[in-house]
Amino acid sequence: MIPYVRQIAFEYGRCDQVSPLIRRVIANNPGPFTFVGTGTYIVGRGEVAVIDPGPDDPAHLEAILAATAGEKIAQIVITHHHSDHSPLAAPLKAKTGAPIWGCAVAGHDEDDGGVKMEAGHDLAFQPDISVCGGGAEISGPGWTLEAIATPGHTSNHICYALREENCLFSGDHIMGWSTTVITPPDGDMTDYLESLERIKARGFSTLWPTHGPPIREVGPFIDAYIAHRQERVDQILGALQSGPAKIRELVPRLYADVDSKLWPAASRSMLAAMIHLVRKGQLAADGEPGPETTYRLA
Repeated sequence: MIPYVRQIAFEYGRCDQVSPLIRRVIANNPGPFTFVGTGTYIVGRGEVAVIDPGPDDPAHLEAILAATAGEKIAQIVITHHHSDHSPLAAPLKAKTGAPIWGCAVAGHDEDDGGVKMEAGHDLAFQPDISVCGGGAEISGPGWTLEAIATPGHTSNHICYALREENCLFSGDHIMGWSTTVITPPDGDMTDYLESLERIKARGFSTLWPTHGPPIREVGPFIDAYIAHRQERVDQILGALQSGPAKIRELVPRLYADVDSKLWPAASRSMLAAMIHLVRKGQLAADGEPGPETTYRLA
């Protein structure tokens, strides 16, 4: 069982000091993909970085500017290009002149008219400074951020470590309130599991997701996240022991206790697992792995 953490004290637009170097302002965009809303983080004092400014919401822009009145927003930092994370970066840059750090995405648009599993893509997102691949440092007076490549939720997802507090701004890679959506083609289960292990190995003391409260018991939480994915994989392998099947045949069996309205979303998630298992050689597919492909044990 994942030890979810969902209790969070906040008011929309209010700036809360949540650690010695971190403040948070939450946008008024609650929903099934955002929990209570997008948590924008302000790092440092005097000369600051703003992480994930959020949706293009003028009220939230004013809240960020009010929270940093008398200070200089020197850097704008983006975890990934979903529309609840990056669109406000450009208006914030227009107000402050700060450069935008992040990783651009190329060629993936999941708006195919099918089931909607995420808040949508900000396809116009283009950072001024690329941190693809990780390793870049972003710094100011008394604070240092390190970009860590964490593809999986999206191909361009980046987490940022705050060296002075041994913590991580985890974006949507690891969230306390929910599991992370992995939807092909931009989402990739193999990349995601490798990224989880990469973060686990760093030994962070706290994770600050863009949605929801911080995760304090980091190691056990990531272990539970990984175990949850493995449980789903084991269910698929177990179901295919009775013979080949397509995803639409497996979902009602494996998600019998879940509202059937959620089965289309479960199908997209299962596709990510199928692609992963075919790569690992545990499954064989009749053709390219896809929603209508027949899968069998290898």
